[in-house]
Amino acid sequence: MRFFVLGDISVDLLFFLERIPEPGEEVPSRRALMKPGGAGGTLAAQLASLGHRVFLAGRVGKDPFAELALSRVREVGVDLRYLQEDPDHTTSSVLILVVPGGERAMVSAEGASRHLDPSLFKPRFLDQADAVVLSAYALVGGPSRSYAVAVLEAARKRELPIFADLGTGAVRAAGAELLKYLRGVSWLLMNQAELLALTGATSLSQGVARLRAEGFSHLAIKVGAMGSIVVTPEGEELLEPFPIEDIVDSTGAGDAYTAVFAHAILEGKSPIEAGRLANLAGALAATGLGAQGRLIRLEDLEVAAG
Repeated sequence: MRFFVLGDISVDLLFFLERIPEPGEEVPSRRALMKPGGAGGTLAAQLASLGHRVFLAGRVGKDPFAELALSRVREVGVDLRYLQEDPDHTTSSVLILVVPGGERAMVSAEGASRHLDPSLFKPRFLDQADAVVLSAYALVGGPSRSYAVAVLEAARKRELPIFADLGTGAVRAAGAELLKYLRGVSWLLMNQAELLALTGATSLSQGVARLRAEGFSHLAIKVGAMGSIVVTPEGEELLEPFPIEDIVDSTGAGDAYTAVFAHAILEGKSPIEAGRLANLAGALAATGLGAQGRLIRLEDLEVAAG
């Protein structure tokens, strides 16, 4: 299959701490790493690792961070013909504070990602794609929003499946405004906190009901230790998580979930099967360091199916 992926390409600066510091406090880091990241880059790397042809649309600066940000996608053969280089803005970066158990807090510097030039997008880019996977960060604002809207319009005209992954930062920045751009997507994917923040709901059921009322009937909701919930017009099902040990860093686990979910749907799996495989992918991704430290392979999914 061929995927057109749109989203941020960044460098993640990871600091492993015993706890998140209080304001004004300094705490020592047990370890510090620089890794490739960004929702767009991570989605693309995961899909390519699964054997798909992937076209990545994003923007980086002309700086040393760009090489690191692109190192993993290049390694797995992602097609970068639609990559843009920004002469004025640095490559996007994210400071990630990781505490024992893999939970994290983040500080982002948007950089070049928000300046994706929409005039360089041509609808014919999607002639080679079987599906579009879009990170909602591209819709937060700036020129990248216009680029993302153009991609969505072109995908709808071609009746391509669209998988839209929300992201906590995108929901906090743009809120319910995201929904007006995402109407008509095939699948809307998010975590529990994003669902509640997006809808203003106080419970999962209320949040799902509000999205259904807005016309979103195909949802995949990651609910942490409980697994995920897959919502279709026929109903809702809670899918248990896979018991994986040695969780070290949850950065990128949600992107792995989305990539494998999209992969499974295009491979003809049912939404329930896709959700179960995506649960496994999210858990496996959290056993590696960094968003792209543990890429999912077809062999991983075959083991789960067996």
